[in-house]
Parts: sequence; structure tokens; C-alpha cells
Amino acid sequence: MTSLLRAAPTRPARPTGWVPYALVALSGIPVVAGTLRLVEVFGGPEVLPHNARISASPAPVVVHVLSVIPYAVLGAFQFSARLRRRRPGWHRAAGRALVALGLAVAFSGLWMTLFYPRQTDTGVLAYLFRLAAGSGMAASITLGFAAIRRADVATHQAWMTRAYALALGAGTQTFTLGIAHALLGDASPSTDLGLGAGWAINLAVAELVIRRGGSPRRGPAGGATRPGRPGNLVARVGSP
Repeated sequence: MTSLLRAAPTRPARPTGWVPYALVALSGIPVVAGTLRLVEVFGGPEVLPHNARISASPAPVVVHVLSVIPYAVLGAFQFSARLRRRRPGWHRAAGRALVALGLAVAFSGLWMTLFYPRQTDTGVLAYLFRLAAGSGMAASITLGFAAIRRADVATHQAWMTRAYALALGAGTQTFTLGIAHALLGDASPSTDLGLGAGWAINLAVAELVIRRGGSPRRGPAGGATRPGRPGNLVARVGSP
């Protein structure tokens, strides 16, 4: 009987205090570029190359940039296990804001893809990749929100991780575009492949994080417990 009640051995938790800061750093270049574009839209000096599409219809760009900057920064700290434990109320409040911000990022990106004239240095592949990324992000946020409403924390975390990975595609694309252009030249196929590679790498890392994190076991009365942490009930969590 005693052996049945003995807790299973657990692995020590991996320190992850650096993860939010690494994610903020990854988003640094697109955040700076977006900020400079906003300055330009609101009448400031043109630091970035002129973009006639934005000049003709700046509203979706403004929505996209004003949403993606707080989404990238605030979302990074949702990955801090210490912050989630110590300030669960903050985590839930930030999660609600991130749902709205993330959907604004996804839908404004889709609007620009569908209704802006296509960039001259991109092809059909880039168009399809952008449609897939925007649609995938919106779907992931919706599924993640639905999961937390039914107290399925593991599924919630998995879908929100995928959404964040797609949102940070621009950060990784800073590197993948440079590599693609160096290897294949500046023609549209290399740009398309560089863009797609950025999203693909982020999703691959997200899936690795999700799988290594494990899934919670169901406890009594439908409560979920983290592997190796009996009694850590999460069924009471009702919102992001």
C-alpha cells in the first residue's frame, strides 16, 4: 500500500529565466523596423526604403505594428514559469490582452497579404506562406483560448506557443533571408524560401518545446496535474 502512494521520481526543472529575454531580443530587429515605419507614417523622416503600398493605405500597417510590438514583448514573459507561479493573476490578465493583440496581428497581416499589391521581389510562394502564417496564427490563438476555457492547460499552452512562434517569424527571417540571398541571390525564389524558412524554423522549435514539456495527467474530478507534480491542480484556471 505504501508503495502505491509513493510519488514517482521527477526530473529537476530546467532553468528558463533567460528565455523571455532571448525572445525579446529575437523580436528586436522587426520591432525597431516597425517603430521606424510608424514614425514615417505619422509624418516623421523616411529612414526605411519607401513603400508605396504603405503610403497608399497605412491603416493596416499601423494596426499591425501597434499590435505586434506589445504582443512580442508581453508574450515573451508568458513563457516564464516562475512568473506564472508567483503572479498567476498577472499571467491571466496578460493572456487576455494577448488574445486580442494576437488576433489583430494575424488579421492585419492577412489583410495586407490579400489586398496590398504583391511585393516586386516576392513570388507566389511568399504569398502562400503569408496566408498560411496569418491563418495559422489566428487559428492557434482561437484554439488556445477555447482550450483554457475548458481548463485544458496543456493544449492551451501548445497552441499559444505555436501562435507566438508564427508571430516571431520576422525575427528569424532576418537571418534566413540573409542566408537565402547569400546562397541563391536576390531573385524572388530566394526571398520566398527565406521567408518560409523563418516560419518553419520557429514552428519546429515550438513543437520541440511542446513535446519536451510533456502533457499533464488527469487527476481526480477532472483536475490536471503536471507530470511528477501531484496536487498541482490547474482545473481552476478559467482564462489565459
